[in-house]
Amino acid sequence: MPESRPTAHPARAWHRHSRSERLARLILTLSVVAAVLASVRSVEVIPEFLLDAPEQVQDLLVRMWPINVGFYPSGVHDALVDTLHIATLGTLIAVALALPVGVLSARNLIRSRLINLAARLILVATRSVNSLIWALLFVAIFGPGALAGTLAIACRSIGFVGKLIGEAIEEADPGPIEALHAAGAPWLSVLSQGYWPQLAPTFWSVLLLRWDINIRESSVLGLVGAGGVGMALDTALNLFQWTRVSLILLSIFVIVILAEIIVTQIRKRIL
Repeated sequence: MPESRPTAHPARAWHRHSRSERLARLILTLSVVAAVLASVRSVEVIPEFLLDAPEQVQDLLVRMWPINVGFYPSGVHDALVDTLHIATLGTLIAVALALPVGVLSARNLIRSRLINLAARLILVATRSVNSLIWALLFVAIFGPGALAGTLAIACRSIGFVGKLIGEAIEEADPGPIEALHAAGAPWLSVLSQGYWPQLAPTFWSVLLLRWDINIRESSVLGLVGAGGVGMALDTALNLFQWTRVSLILLSIFVIVILAEIIVTQIRKRIL
């Protein structure tokens, strides 16, 4: 009787993705392509303008040169200082308002679900509205000027700062907290001695980061009348004073770089 030989199985091919995963990726790719094509059709891109864009950019750069440096003392310096004041004061106001809201949003610290939801609603509402929209609102209420810009920066920053602080509180190590509770420490002592040492690095990081962001945002709020160097930029653009426009843009670039350097140096020393 001949010996039976084992049946040879065909070699199995290895695939990085399963059939269902490949199908899902194909559907996702087709959806993205369809969305891009629909967007291009809806925004009505004019090919002639795209082809003419390099020449227009070159012409604009020629108009911006040479930079009108002599305009800085009388037309840019004070507006640039106002921008720094708007960003700094707006950040401080935002931190003062965001701290209690962030504490109320932390579920491990405040056990009331209704209070948590109310605090989170405030955080979502303030950061979901762009700073330019806040600026338009406050310009309509208080009129053009730095006050509208400061309040716009503050309202925009509350949600950002409060959310990160609330999340840092929720991620705090419960060990020191439980030890303070076991020792009978009052609520404020638990907050200052148990939570704050763990929260401090996040707090300073968020404060510096938000101030850095607010300098960038406050530079353009003047385009809607909310004070700062943006108002000087808007005036120069409306009057087609391109050499002044280049000076203002250069000043904004320099102040943003300086703010980045300052924030980096402060972080190295306190964190």
